Amino acid sequence: MKKKLLGTLLSAAMVMSLLAGCGSSAATDAAADAAATVEDAADDAAEEAQAEVVEDVEAAEEAVEEAAADAGASSDGGNISIGFAQVGHESDWRTASTKSCQDVFSEANGYDLSFVDCDNDEAAQKEAVRSFIEQGVDYIIIDPIIATGWDTVLTECEDAGIPVIVIDRTIDDSDKYVAWVGSNFLTEGKAAGEWLKAYAEKQGIGEINALVISGSTGASAQIGRSDGFKEIADREGWTILDEQTGDFTEAGGQEVMESYCKSYEGKFNVVVCQNDNEAFGAMTAMDNAGVAYGPGNDVILISFDACTAGLEDVKAGKISADFECNPLAAPFVEMVIQQLQNGETPDKEVYMEEHWYALPDQIVDFSIDGAAQTMTEVTDDVIAAQY
Repeated sequence: MKKKLLGTLLSAAMVMSLLAGCGSSAATDAAADAAATVEDAADDAAEEAQAEVVEDVEAAEEAVEEAAADAGASSDGGNISIGFAQVGHESDWRTASTKSCQDVFSEANGYDLSFVDCDNDEAAQKEAVRSFIEQGVDYIIIDPIIATGWDTVLTECEDAGIPVIVIDRTIDDSDKYVAWVGSNFLTEGKAAGEWLKAYAEKQGIGEINALVISGSTGASAQIGRSDGFKEIADREGWTILDEQTGDFTEAGGQEVMESYCKSYEGKFNVVVCQNDNEAFGAMTAMDNAGVAYGPGNDVILISFDACTAGLEDVKAGKISADFECNPLAAPFVEMVIQQLQNGETPDKEVYMEEHWYALPDQIVDFSIDGAAQTMTEVTDDVIAAQY
């Protein structure tokens, strides 16, 4: 349309020129006016044509960008790819943690999950993370076996532009991750100590001689629970007779407790196990050694995690109190990922809600750093709802 209009105007201009050449001044003036009009119209038409060309180019560029985005999405099925380097499979808690991630980050939910069980091997865990970098995943989740030695590999993740989310245990020697999701292990340790203080006072127990079966040495869960309980023990003047690692396993808990029963026979009245699986092993060892434990017996047994089997032992009158460590981090991790997808900045630390469990006779009032705590009575319904 614009080309036809321009051609018509040019033809008119030629006619006016011919008229001007024929003679009269009036004709000459008329021709000049007509030529000027034609020239202005031609300029307007050219500007409009140029604007249309620019619009067409911009539209083409947008179409190319959209096509590229569609091609990128289709290349991986449109899913968000995630690499998860898990500690291992040493406990019921760990199994629940793994299942939580596998359920949330499923293909049906729009994710491609690469999962590696690192079997408590620190070197294998770092190699798993480097493998995720080579795969070019969108996000990496790490539950670190130990708290140190991570700065180099996290720098590699940062250089590759892959955000890292840490769950459960913490990393102490690097902050090159976008968020940590988990529990306050120091608070858990303090909770066990403050509960024991209040419960011992209720029972008229004046002297505490405790044995601790700790988790994997160097793990943030072990450090926090040990430090938190020891803080209360030191304040109250209790005696911690010994602390040895059971590596968060049932076999480890039984082995350590067998040694304790021989070395400290008749000398202890509290056993603190840093997870339920260690407590299961410790109970076997005490059963074999003829040591009576649980409410109303010689030894107060304290545990952490509060898995289903652990709460069953609370209800059975074997474990006196169980302090929850919530393993279901995946929904909170997904929240962080969605924030990043939307260009938002997530909180650096995301704490999950947790509970302290006991039977009615073992439920006591206590506080942690001035904050009053609420205990949950273990019932069949509570057990059925637990992980």
